[in-house]
Amino acid sequence: MNRKLRRLAQLPVIGKIVSWGGQLLVSREGRKIAKHFSKFLKPVVAYHVDSVNETFRIRHQVYCEELEFEDPKPEKMEKDDFDKFSRYCLIQRKQTLDHAGTIRVVSPQNDDELLPIEKYCQHALEGADLKPTDFKRNEVCEMSRLAVPADYRRRQMDKYKGAATGVINESSYSKEELRCFPFLAIGLYLAGAALAIRSGNKHCFVMMEPRLARSMAFIGVKFKQLGPAVDYHGLRAPYYINAEMLHASLPRGFKRLFAVIDKEIEEQREQARLEAMSPSEQFCETQKRMYQ
Repeated sequence: MNRKLRRLAQLPVIGKIVSWGGQLLVSREGRKIAKHFSKFLKPVVAYHVDSVNETFRIRHQVYCEELEFEDPKPEKMEKDDFDKFSRYCLIQRKQTLDHAGTIRVVSPQNDDELLPIEKYCQHALEGADLKPTDFKRNEVCEMSRLAVPADYRRRQMDKYKGAATGVINESSYSKEELRCFPFLAIGLYLAGAALAIRSGNKHCFVMMEPRLARSMAFIGVKFKQLGPAVDYHGLRAPYYINAEMLHASLPRGFKRLFAVIDKEIEEQREQARLEAMSPSEQFCETQKRMYQ
């Protein structure tokens, strides 16, 4: 929905009509995206050494080299203390087997393991009616470190350095493939949500730009804002969502996309659980406790 339609949607009477029509378009587009996503892209649960290192490499490219949020690392892999109790998803391009993005689900197991939002943005949660400490530690999680490589985004020199994920370089891909890529961020959040829900994380927190939250709300992923936007790698605010909120707000078309992603995630998560019982050298050491 463009800015003009958003303004109309806020008006009395006509706003309801505009919003209803917009949701019909979103649901229809969701069906198209679900079809094309499953044809060209695949969610991957990263728990082998190679795939986990790939998430770290993508994060380094985006957070260290492009956005410069973190200092570059000699090994070209970005990781921190939260990775000791995190799970990961990648989005893989089926044609080339390269990866179009990654997301991390920080999943504490013990009381002394904090979420990033608790360590760095506690002040943004002051006065919030929902906080991570309101719930059992092993039932909370935080989605963070969403990263999409620059090759999958359109950039105009340095003017748009660090531009929003999901807008990609059209010259490298077919017209059919392009239908999927504007929704990479959505696909990553849905993959993270599927992994979190299947892993028993009932309460999810995230720090994100308010404009991204508004875009996500339009396609039906409606986060609850918990506090004001603060300066944390740009203007970001704390948000909350759970499985009931997600399922209640997703339009039918995007429920189909979520079902496609969820099926893949659960099959791979079950495989990870089986492999964790007798892990090989391929199984990432930090991932053993997350799947045992």
